[in-house]
Amino acid sequence: MVVACFASHVHRVQQVVNAAVAAGRSVAFLGRSMHQSVAAARALGFLDVPEESIVPIEALEEMPASDVVVCCTGSQGERLSALALMAAHEHRWVSLQPGDTVILSSSVIPGNETAIHRTLDGLYRTGADVHHVPIAPVHVSGHAAAEELKFMLNLVRPRWFVPVHGELRHLAHHARLARDVGIDPERILVVEDGDTIEIGETLRRGEREQAGMTFVDGLGIGDVGHAVLRDRRKLAGDGIVVVVVTIDARSGAVLAGPDVINRGFIVDDAADAILEEARERTVKALEGSAADQVTDQSVLQQSIRRALGKYFFEITQRKPVIVPVIMEV
Repeated sequence: MVVACFASHVHRVQQVVNAAVAAGRSVAFLGRSMHQSVAAARALGFLDVPEESIVPIEALEEMPASDVVVCCTGSQGERLSALALMAAHEHRWVSLQPGDTVILSSSVIPGNETAIHRTLDGLYRTGADVHHVPIAPVHVSGHAAAEELKFMLNLVRPRWFVPVHGELRHLAHHARLARDVGIDPERILVVEDGDTIEIGETLRRGEREQAGMTFVDGLGIGDVGHAVLRDRRKLAGDGIVVVVVTIDARSGAVLAGPDVINRGFIVDDAADAILEEARERTVKALEGSAADQVTDQSVLQQSIRRALGKYFFEITQRKPVIVPVIMEV
């Protein structure tokens, strides 16, 4: 029996423990965040787990499968999470078999659909019985409903109110609930990532700060720039064409080539004809520049890009990255 849930949902973990103990089973916790949450909740007295009911995950090899419940992370299909590794038959300690039961006690967080569905397919492929929403009533949201939020607002009666957690639409609705229970609209601040609030005798908005996603590029961390990201998306979508040509440094006449090399752009029966036409158009573009006595490399490269870009789009309706390499002798 494997139950996947949010590590922060301590009440749900307690329910899993209670059910396991009632059924005479031990519990094995799996996942770094799960271990951290369980340890913190037990230390603070919020989670009651008999010490004798906890077994290390390494002990599963020596125990009958019917004697243990695994409480793990990975309900959102996170890559390399415990559940994802089980679904791929790659987990070191847990190997799912036909007859095993897997419960995903979670809702689908928008944006995670593909990862969750991939994990579910893998779990079904193991032959295990899989229970998840919406086909099974195995999860109730841990988020408060509107009336519960109103109840909390009436209990604490805040002088100032700043709704947090969720998208802007959620914050706006939460602010509306605060107005409905009588909080002064002038004392309700709806803020987004990057907004700051200065707290003194009153609350007021401060200057905005840079906030948002951080792009991790290899071993470095930081913004690689819009141009780089744009080129990477373009390369992924339309491929690259490299044109190598040798010209006379004084006259601009073509001495060798051009060689046209493509990667990820076009590979089929028509490739040879298209690339041969690209060579001819490159020669014509360079001959036109030579006739005008143009030898500046940057101008010649732009001329090649313009000629081939127009041609490739006419033929394929795609715009590959075109990289002219001009060598002078």
